[in-house]
Amino acid sequence: MKFNISKKVRKDKTGKVIKIELWYSYTQNGKRVRKPLGLDDTKANRKFVENEIFPELLVKMKNDELFKNTKEIPTVDEFIVKSLELHKHKRKIQTQNDCIGIFQNHIKDFFQNKKLNEIKPSHIELWQNYLLDKGISPARIHTIRSVLFTMFNDAIKDEIIDKNPLMVVKSPKISQTDINPFTLHEIQAILTHAEGQFKNFYATAFFTGLRSGELIGLKWSDVDFINNEIHINRRIKMGDIDVPKTVNSVRTLDILDTLIPYLKEQYKLTDHLDSYIFLNSDNEHYYDIKRIRDTHWKKVLKAVGLEYRPIYHTRHSFATLMLSNNEDMLWVSNMLGHKDATMTLSKYARYIKRDRKKRASFLNDSMFQSVTKLAPKFKKVA
Repeated sequence: MKFNISKKVRKDKTGKVIKIELWYSYTQNGKRVRKPLGLDDTKANRKFVENEIFPELLVKMKNDELFKNTKEIPTVDEFIVKSLELHKHKRKIQTQNDCIGIFQNHIKDFFQNKKLNEIKPSHIELWQNYLLDKGISPARIHTIRSVLFTMFNDAIKDEIIDKNPLMVVKSPKISQTDINPFTLHEIQAILTHAEGQFKNFYATAFFTGLRSGELIGLKWSDVDFINNEIHINRRIKMGDIDVPKTVNSVRTLDILDTLIPYLKEQYKLTDHLDSYIFLNSDNEHYYDIKRIRDTHWKKVLKAVGLEYRPIYHTRHSFATLMLSNNEDMLWVSNMLGHKDATMTLSKYARYIKRDRKKRASFLNDSMFQSVTKLAPKFKKVA
């Protein structure tokens, strides 16, 4: 049996196309059967159907399960367990744990024992409003939605439902996060007031641009004092030790001369333990950046008279300081672990210093200059 992708065009009363949906068809007992896939007609969704849904339909056909219609519709509580299990080896441990937590904290109570086919787009809208009312940010809701979105897609692949209700409901608009980098004067104040290893920790943050999880994941074996380099190979988040965020995050950084004295001071404190660079009071690596953020970081900002800013702004500060002082864009991008300079530019373009030089001055020495001089003067019209 062959499965084919087709599409259905939905129009409003004026004939204007408002939606194009994907369907699939096959022939059964000489008759053509068409069914909706609950997906918009996009290249990504067509690829998803070809690579994921069709192979599963073929397996079901061989097992004589394709045309059975005795399946009980499961509830969200029941099917989410299967969906989480299906994807556990495709996700990082921390991501899988986050998905489980999302279901427990943000999905389960609202949908309770609702069956999958009973959940309509209006329910999704009300659920998103419920999350916003709880003070959850649009960016976080976007992540929370992904767990439910994946579950409904898994149910479509199993032919339990025909449509994904999230397809027609937009995620709350995410406003661009304001970047409020620290100035050199503020950085100096923080480093002057901080004590012990926290002075060294903040200096490393400000002068490398490392992500928080990468900072607490640093080991002395990652540091090459001979070549003045740091190799980024891991991160720690909520106790889980994992590879960095992306492929480009596995990288080698230059140790700036400004940072060397701070690293050498920290070396005196923890190198004899042959361990992570920054350790808690039990001489173990930090479980999460929250332990530093909620204690020492907030205190030092208050002590120097600065309003609270997330510790992640140390990374923004590195990027903006380097770019505003004309450091090479590609070098900054590599230090940050970005995919390419385009990503860096999209975040920090407004911090790049613009020269005041006169632009396109070459035109003054060209033929256009002489043309201008010879151009006829026009009389003013009264």
